[in-house]
Amino acid sequence: MYRGISQIICHLFLLGMPTVVFAQDVAAQSPNYEEHIKPIFKQYCLKCHGDDKQEGDLNLQGYGAMLRGGSSGKVVEAGRSSQSVLFQAITEPDDDLRMPPNSPPIEKAKIELIRKWIDGGLLETSASKSMVKTRDLAFKPDANVSGKPAGEPAMPADLPAVQIPKLSRPFPVLAMDVSPFAPLVAVADQNQVRLLQSETEQELGRLEFPEGEPHVIRFSRNGAVLMVAGGRPVESGRVVLFDVASGKRLAEVGDEIDAVLAADLSPDQRFVALGGSGRVVKVYSTIDGELKYKLTKHTDWITAIAFSPDGQKLATADRAGGIHLWDANSGGILLNLGEHKDAVRALDWRGDSRLLASAGEDGRLIWWDTVDGFPAINKVNAHPPQRPPGTYGTIPNGVLAVRFDSEGRLVTSGRDQTVRVWDVDGNEIKKIKMETGIPLSNVITNQGKAVIIGDSAGNLLFNKL
Repeated sequence: MYRGISQIICHLFLLGMPTVVFAQDVAAQSPNYEEHIKPIFKQYCLKCHGDDKQEGDLNLQGYGAMLRGGSSGKVVEAGRSSQSVLFQAITEPDDDLRMPPNSPPIEKAKIELIRKWIDGGLLETSASKSMVKTRDLAFKPDANVSGKPAGEPAMPADLPAVQIPKLSRPFPVLAMDVSPFAPLVAVADQNQVRLLQSETEQELGRLEFPEGEPHVIRFSRNGAVLMVAGGRPVESGRVVLFDVASGKRLAEVGDEIDAVLAADLSPDQRFVALGGSGRVVKVYSTIDGELKYKLTKHTDWITAIAFSPDGQKLATADRAGGIHLWDANSGGILLNLGEHKDAVRALDWRGDSRLLASAGEDGRLIWWDTVDGFPAINKVNAHPPQRPPGTYGTIPNGVLAVRFDSEGRLVTSGRDQTVRVWDVDGNEIKKIKMETGIPLSNVITNQGKAVIIGDSAGNLLFNKL
């Protein structure tokens, strides 16, 4: 990836004696170019990237010239160290590509200083203002109730009897969802979906899903329709829409040759988007089952799909970490959201359609501002794992599930066997440690009083907020 980049800054850092680091001085303030970053450049860079000589047309000796970048473009991007060429170069794991060349990596304290400077907005001096623009991300609850039904919200009544399959072990809770306006939760089971009263935890009935394993469950915006997507691996996949009150099948969408791994129902219930191992997102009409359009930009399995609550945008993610934002009506590309370094496991929109949350196997949890694709809140290690005694190597720290509630709070699950609840500003407000199993799915009830967690051992847990 960085061979082209290295041509720009192939001599970005020259070997030299270590600079005296000013970590204590910087601790109480945001790092700036003149006091903290330029001394590092002076020690390592300016012989090849200064006023006298500019390899790749890159001059780091002056603040304005540094911002302009080199012959191949900018080397720093305000607020996004992970997307800045300079930071990528000094943190590249390949010894042959990392800067400075032919030398050990720059010490962690200095790398962290540069990261803070970029993420803090590329301050020139201590009196400068951040180049990261101010964003109004306040949650507007009134925008979240557009789908509220005029009468009583739908609840199951006299559902057809369903035979409960005999299993050698409990089916892992791969998916679940909670009705937006009723005390009702739908939970994945083998060839079935369980419907429970979310306040009493009483089972109200089940829906047959002979198509196979339910991988995705979603209520419609008004709570009257339940979408179930899944199938049988390397055999078949489909999306089924159910009437919540009667359990009747309303529509069957798609005819895949592998299980559907990701899907969503548009807010107006007119379209279903689905995807899986085929790397293609397909958008179908729920009225006649006809294919409306395909999205072919992804390079790996489709792992998550979500329509925005206002119906204007469609977000899709894949196993390689790619996230794309599309016009939901035309299928035209709007934004590429590049930050994750591993599979994206889940996507969810905040109710006002402003923020999109993404969770990845790289441990990142991101709240995206979908106006311009900026990661407004970026937790690089949202579910840090604890290393068991006597273990070595990398410990998985993936974030596996993410869901907003009606108040803009976010609930996430991770491989650290922990469920976390975050407020609208991205601050952790509750942590729930699992005793057994890995939490695979989670929701906050419609009244916001409890978190419901489904784990890999088939357990369903209710935890009060």
